[in-house]
Amino acid sequence: MAVKWKPVLPLITICSLIVFEEWVSTPTCKIIPSSNPSEVIELEEDPDDLKVMMVANLLLLGSEAGYYNYFFRDYYMSKFFRKSFESLKPDLLLVLGDVSAKGSELTKSKWVSVLHQFHEMLGPYVGLPFHVILGDRDIGECSDLNIKAINWKASSFPGLDPSGCGAFEFGNISFVSLNAVALLCSNNNLRFDVEKIIERESVELHMETLGTAESIVKSKIPRDTNYNFPWRESTISTGSGPVLLLHFPLHRTENGNCNGVNAFESTSIPSAEELDTLESRGLAGAGPYNLLHTLPPNATEYIFQALKPRIVFSAHTHEFCDHVHLDGTREVTVPAMTWNARDDPGFIFVTFQRTGRTVSVSYCSIARESQILVAFLFVLVIFFMSLR
Repeated sequence: MAVKWKPVLPLITICSLIVFEEWVSTPTCKIIPSSNPSEVIELEEDPDDLKVMMVANLLLLGSEAGYYNYFFRDYYMSKFFRKSFESLKPDLLLVLGDVSAKGSELTKSKWVSVLHQFHEMLGPYVGLPFHVILGDRDIGECSDLNIKAINWKASSFPGLDPSGCGAFEFGNISFVSLNAVALLCSNNNLRFDVEKIIERESVELHMETLGTAESIVKSKIPRDTNYNFPWRESTISTGSGPVLLLHFPLHRTENGNCNGVNAFESTSIPSAEELDTLESRGLAGAGPYNLLHTLPPNATEYIFQALKPRIVFSAHTHEFCDHVHLDGTREVTVPAMTWNARDDPGFIFVTFQRTGRTVSVSYCSIARESQILVAFLFVLVIFFMSLR
């Protein structure tokens, strides 16, 4: 009987591998319940709900990608995107920075190769509306930041102004994306431009909420180096503003605890061992800023006061985190979606419900690189055994 099966064993093995590839390419998503008891998630979906897929830290190499990255990692990342789009059917894709692994070092021609790689990864869904913000790997450190250097990269993506910020409305939901890298720089013209954008959005929020420009007290931001932002009393309630998109997380006053992540055995702050692992990969661990960077406390408070964000989405740490700030603002940190950063990549799927202001957040995990490699090794062993 074993002899009869032996000639068809390679074919069975290859077919099994194809089925396995399709299976592991489909994301596994789990809703993360909000710690706010007033938020009750409606189980019934409404066709008018806005569904958003959020990814971060793609760390693409463009023309500098080797054969292993091009034929293995990039191939599977494309499958992950395709299967995620097919199963979740998002209305919008948001990329929260670090599209490139070495973008701050690239020439314009090499940056174009990264863009081509990004579009190839989206495949047939490249026409899906998307918004990309710039991360520290895309634009570098404070010493590298200037309008000219940022503008030609910001112009590569829809909705970004020359300073790397954006504001748009999609499905009646307002979004504001900020160049968080610039907010780390104490004395930089680009930082001042980002502050002006925050002020502009704050003014528009007051006008929309209060219905009159006369009730707004406009103030000019001093160009100091100590983040001594001008304070003004606001009658706008917390959570009344736009959805805020950042690359760097906001400052946290509570030990960085993350709610709802125990199910994924994840923490918001990488351990020393994890940092060593990232550095050993040669990409994710050796960036312009380390993974523990957050926005300064005063910049964080200023953003809360000026924008009153409905919810905040950030990235950079490579880890998923669901954190509630002292004023009740929820911040979700999007994990890295690349094997270049970690063995278990993932992303966030968010549903903004049509009725009320409820936001449903799901953590989606995708296959580990080690699982795929073990499967390939198993197939090779079976294949060669069948040839003996």
